[in-house]
Formats: sequence, C-alpha cells, structure tokens
Amino acid sequence: MNDIILCKLGEMILKGLNRRSFEQKLLNNIKKRLDNIGSFKVYCLQSTVYVEGAEGADMVAAFEALRKIFGIIKLERAAACEKDKDAIVALAKEYLKDELLQAKSFKVESKRSDKSFPMTSIELSQYVGGELAEVFPDTKVDVHDPELVVFVEIRDLAAYVHGPAVPGAGGMPLGSNGTAVTLLSGGIDSPVSTYMIARRGVRLIPVHFFSFPYTSELAKEKVLKLATELTEYCGNMTVEIVPFTHIQEEIKFNCPEEFFTLIMRRFMMRIAERIAKDNGAKAIVTGENLGQVASQTMEAMAATQAVAELPVLQPLIGMDKQDIIKLARQLGTFDTSILPYEDCCTVFTPKHPRTKPKVAEVAAAEAVLDVEALVNEAIAGIERVKVSYSGE
Repeated sequence: MNDIILCKLGEMILKGLNRRSFEQKLLNNIKKRLDNIGSFKVYCLQSTVYVEGAEGADMVAAFEALRKIFGIIKLERAAACEKDKDAIVALAKEYLKDELLQAKSFKVESKRSDKSFPMTSIELSQYVGGELAEVFPDTKVDVHDPELVVFVEIRDLAAYVHGPAVPGAGGMPLGSNGTAVTLLSGGIDSPVSTYMIARRGVRLIPVHFFSFPYTSELAKEKVLKLATELTEYCGNMTVEIVPFTHIQEEIKFNCPEEFFTLIMRRFMMRIAERIAKDNGAKAIVTGENLGQVASQTMEAMAATQAVAELPVLQPLIGMDKQDIIKLARQLGTFDTSILPYEDCCTVFTPKHPRTKPKVAEVAAAEAVLDVEALVNEAIAGIERVKVSYSGE
C-alpha cells in the first residue's frame, strides 16, 4: 500500500502567471521542514502537493509538521492504487478498515479530475459504496448525514483513497510576500500579530527592546522562548535585541512625563525602520489594538508612526481581546506570554499619559534629545540571537 499525504493549496490557486513561483516557494518550505524528519518525495500537480515517504519514513510526524506550514488549506493521509474500480474497492477495504468497523454509517464521495476514467464520479461512488456495504454490513449507508465519508480521487498518476481532511494553516507560503520587522514584546499581542503577518507569506525579523537592569535577563529569555515557539509557523528567525535603557533614561530625565510612552515608541519605530532597511525588509509589524491602552488611540498611533517611512502593519487593530487570547492559546504562546516578567513598556510609565496628542507636540517634546546619536548607539549595541524550530 502506497501511503501518501495530499496537501490541498489555498488561495494561491487564484494567482495568474506568477502562480508557479508561489507553488515553488511552498515546495521549498515543505522540503526544508521535512528534512529533519526523514526522506520524502515532494511534488505538485493539479493544485495538490504530494508528499511520499521513503520506506520507514515517519508519516505521522510529517503530517503534523505539514499542518503548520502556510499555504496548505487542508491535508489528508491517503493511499494510492491503480486507476481501476476493483483496485479502489480493495484499497478502501484495507486502508479504512478500522474506520469502517467503528462507524455506524458511511458514504463514498468521488472526484474525477482524470476525465478519461470510464466511470463518472456518481457511478464510482455507487460502485465502491455498494461493495463496501457488503463487506461491512453493520455500517449502514447514509448519503445525507454519514458518520464517515470515504473519499476517492481519480488523479493523473493514480487513484487515491482517504478519510476526511484535516484543516491546514492556510495563508500564503512563507517568503512569498517579502520580509518585515516585527516588534516582539513579552506580552500576549505581539506573538499573535507576528503569526498573522507570517500567515500572509511574510518572513519576519523580530525586534525586542531590552532595558536592563529595569527589565531582567528572565524577561529577555521569555521573549526568546516566544520567538522559538513561533518558529513552528514562522520558520527560523534571528531576534534583534536592542539595548533601550539609555534611551528610556534620557526620555525620563529630559521630556514631559505625559509624553514618555509616545516618545519611547517613536524611538522604537526609528530603530525598527533602520533594522528593516539594513535587512531589505519592507514593513514594520506591531501588535497594537485600537483603544486598548493610552498609546493606542488614533492620535497616539499617528504621533508614533509619523517618524516612519515604511508601512506599519497592525493585524490586531480591530480584534477583540478575547479573540487575541484565544488565538494565542491555539498557537501555544499564551502560557509563556503571561509569565510574570516585565518588558520595557512598563518602565517609567507615566501616571497620566496624553491620549490625544498632536504630532507637533510630541515632536517638540523630544526635540531636546539627540535623537540620531541615541538611535545610532542602540543600533550599534544590538545583540542577535538565532532561534529555530525543534533545534534545527
């Protein structure tokens, strides 16, 4: 029996003349992810990626890895045979025996992309269903609400039999839409925003602002753990850890308290943009959520983003906090995010922050600082830490 994984493509099938480049990017991502699992043959035909394992390959581990790869909308374990109705029946009896014995009812659904096959999809479903009903008399046929659906696909190379598909990660293949810098704090929001932009096919460079001794080494390790957890979806990354203590102290000692957070975030934008341009990245990603805190009003975000030339992407901007938490739990980052280690955003927090500032006011408040020198100093002191999926 030829065990295989069928991966169905998502929205990239709507692409035009450049569709092949998206498919090739997906194939490369799949091959790279499966390298540490075993030897696999990976190829794409008719909007489906086929993953065939060599003898002894861990198909269970491969299947779980493929579920986390962007660009795959659904996938299923399947078995292949020659394109013959009786061979298909024999394969279904063997491959889905346990499922058919356990189910109370079933039906067969067939798809025939190879139109040279001598039976229509309906005829094939009826034939296979009738034969299975005789072999498994305790499992009744129910075409309206079956407990189990047996799928038969007649494709170019072979016929395939499988059970119901499992949802994939969806989105676009990682790397198909360029690179961006993502601001990664130790909170709940920024890992989720990083994931959401990666799902659109963007490779990411995480940037973390570290204010030792106001924030501890444990806080930095927490962020690196979050970044490592994200690599399951986002691939291997290099975290840029920016020394931020001097900048925050200069703001505290020289600027009006009500503008502390806004000026701090303007520095973050400047530094993130420098890192982006140095790495060929085309955008900055933040975890901002409209109205969540004082620095996330429309006016405050306008003041913050005024110093950036690159687009600022905010995938969480209109989400409910409970929805963000739900997604963080699904990703596996929530438990790490709530560990009680502070980040730099909690340092020197003003008692009464300005929620509706004017851009000119904030610019005037920071004019007493040597902005360029402080940014250059921070860039020069960056620590870079590589994080990888499963210790790659």
